[in-house]
Amino acid sequence: MRLIQTSALVLCLVTSAPALALAADAKADIEKAYATFNAAFNKQDAKAVAANYVATAKVLPPTHEVVSGTAEIEKFFDGFFANGVTGHKLEIIDAGGDDKVVVGTAKWSATGKEKDGKPAPFSGLAVHVFERQADGSLKLKFHTFN
Repeated sequence: MRLIQTSALVLCLVTSAPALALAADAKADIEKAYATFNAAFNKQDAKAVAANYVATAKVLPPTHEVVSGTAEIEKFFDGFFANGVTGHKLEIIDAGGDDKVVVGTAKWSATGKEKDGKPAPFSGLAVHVFERQADGSLKLKFHTFN
């Protein structure tokens, strides 16, 4: 009986270990993707920001505008930079997924400008759906924020 219990425990540990490792990898991979995104944003490089997205990506901002594809995404972020938005930061809340699709939730913050030109802090929440690329990196498929 003891052998059966021990075997069952080992089986549970062995089958759950890959899921735990995958979750840890998803978090680390998303943190790396966020660092790349933040660096591009904070250089105010819209082309580099758009490179974080797959060709068919969608951005769903609070304006309810649907931004589709990397060319539109680049133009969308050019608008942020033209309006003086800087200091972008993504802080991971949660992460998960598998070897193909990874989902992250985050708190975001940035500094913009009031109508009179004074600095104004902005912040909110974001959801990111990533597609894992052949090299193991992540690119955004869907991005929504408030």
